[in-house]
Amino acid sequence: MRRQDLVAALFADHTLGATVRVVAETLLARILSQEYAVDERLPSERTLAGELGVARNTIREALDVLEGQGVIRRRAGSGSFVTGLTRPEETPVSDVAAETSPLDLQVMRGILEPDLIRLAIINMAPRAIEALGEVLSAMEAVTTDAVEFALLEDEFHRLLARGTGNPLLLACYDLVILARRQSFRAAMMRRHLTPQRIQSSQRAYNTLFNTIAARDIEAAVEHVKLLLIEEQKLLMQED
Repeated sequence: MRRQDLVAALFADHTLGATVRVVAETLLARILSQEYAVDERLPSERTLAGELGVARNTIREALDVLEGQGVIRRRAGSGSFVTGLTRPEETPVSDVAAETSPLDLQVMRGILEPDLIRLAIINMAPRAIEALGEVLSAMEAVTTDAVEFALLEDEFHRLLARGTGNPLLLACYDLVILARRQSFRAAMMRRHLTPQRIQSSQRAYNTLFNTIAARDIEAAVEHVKLLLIEEQKLLMQED
């Protein structure tokens, strides 16, 4: 099964909580990028919970989802192991994400996201906007955990990409998310995504969501551009 199909299966299950979906997708991205190789044992639930900043039961639910999709297999008393699902043709995509610099990523987001949100507002059904609101609620519940906030932020944007109804655009944004989860961004988050910045971002995303719910394309595009500018400022601080 290809990555697009696996991700689609995750998001088709509306019974999953937003954080569980984000964790499942994060682990899936690591598996398909071969960060966790075929037949390799995944880190323990405790380790993953600490690394991703979520509860152990959230990790357990995400692993249940991946096991149900055939991505991993559990061995009693031994842990969770990656199955042989990674296809050779998917490796170049992972290579592209790994080779993408922070500046390359920011340029690509600047190209995609304004038009992405424009199309999403035109095409998103009311239920899709409700799902976006659920992710926003999860984001607003985060106080200090930069990693959890960033994962939810990724899901917020991916739901917008999915809402465009354009499968090619969604596939392109999946690659953007994969690039966003490279090690350089994790290091940047730890340094700069402070509790104060998280609060500021929460307010910005709340305003953005309100423009989406109101179907105000012009205001939404402007808010996306402002969010991109804020990330650009963080990137410049890294230089």
